[in-house]
Amino acid sequence: MNFRLKFFASLALILSLQAAPQVNVTDTTSRSIPISLTGFSDETRKVLEFDLFVAGFDLVDASQAQYDLNGRVEGKTEGTLSDTANKTSLFNRAYSGGTTRTQAHALADDVVQAITGRKGLRGTKIIFKVQRARTSEIYASDYDGSNPVQLTTDNNIVAAPAWKSGSRSIYYTSYRAGNADIYQQDLNIGSHTAIVRFSGSNISPSPSADGSKLAMILSKSGSPDLWISDSGGGNLKRLTSTPADESSPCWSPDGATLCVVSRESGYPLLYTIPASGGTLRKLTTGNVRNTTEPDWSPDGKWIAFTRQRGESFDICIVSATGGDAKVITEGEDPSWSPNSRTLIFTRRTGKYGSKHLSLLDWPTGHVKDSSRVDGSSSQPSWSR
Repeated sequence: MNFRLKFFASLALILSLQAAPQVNVTDTTSRSIPISLTGFSDETRKVLEFDLFVAGFDLVDASQAQYDLNGRVEGKTEGTLSDTANKTSLFNRAYSGGTTRTQAHALADDVVQAITGRKGLRGTKIIFKVQRARTSEIYASDYDGSNPVQLTTDNNIVAAPAWKSGSRSIYYTSYRAGNADIYQQDLNIGSHTAIVRFSGSNISPSPSADGSKLAMILSKSGSPDLWISDSGGGNLKRLTSTPADESSPCWSPDGATLCVVSRESGYPLLYTIPASGGTLRKLTTGNVRNTTEPDWSPDGKWIAFTRQRGESFDICIVSATGGDAKVITEGEDPSWSPNSRTLIFTRRTGKYGSKHLSLLDWPTGHVKDSSRVDGSSSQPSWSR
């Protein structure tokens, strides 16, 4: 079995596990949690430091730590977690099978669960766009950027990849046939199918949380408007008919509402609209303007989005019911993790604005660059 097929087989197992009920996130404190690590190999320690940092932990000396994680690696990874402040032991566990990296990821997740009650990120995947010269392709990787695999071979312009929740397929836009059309790709075998191919642009595919519906932006009737369909592109329903451009739709977790960007006011703002049809309602974001690229958190509480500021971009969050938005870091293209705590986003670096992916624990502001492939990486979408 070649590497790509092994990846798809692994992905199938991971996505099936993700269908299980998840822990509700209640820990949104902005306080970093000090923890010390002792007794681990360099490889294990590196994974633990990465995973715990993006989960809101600070890696500190034992004298400053509230918690201590002590371990050893002798063919398997073993970890003992202690609450040093209260002088209690929280667990002593051993991990075998798989690789040293997967064992370390499992240990990190157990630490996060034991201390915060939050589900960790082990096994989750990212898809994203990689630009090279005049063409781009869709890639997938582990959430931390490891094990990247190229998914498409369109040899053209691709954009806006999105996972179909609970399945082993993705949606994306491609110009492979000379027009901006929406494709669905089966990750088991790598086959792709054009499911939305009207005249004009067919862009920004966004599947509902249960995978049964697909939102998109179509210009087949004039200006770009918001439409929804079933998961295969059939039974189209138009939700907006404004003379202004709409873009970047996303769904509420319950599938009842969509958030979309509209230029009805002359510049891009966030609006919500019932999936059953109705009128656009402006989502209040306080003094934050020029808002684009919304993503609704899986717990339903927050909407992350991009704010354009001249030639720069910021990641912001706002309550799903509207309010004063908070600017949390510089960047664009935010996508929520399944636990509604961590965001993956795009950062521009260097003189020519090359892009790469970074992870953000938004309550603490911890940012960590993920591994990258050659080229400019952007438009990440987190598996849920």
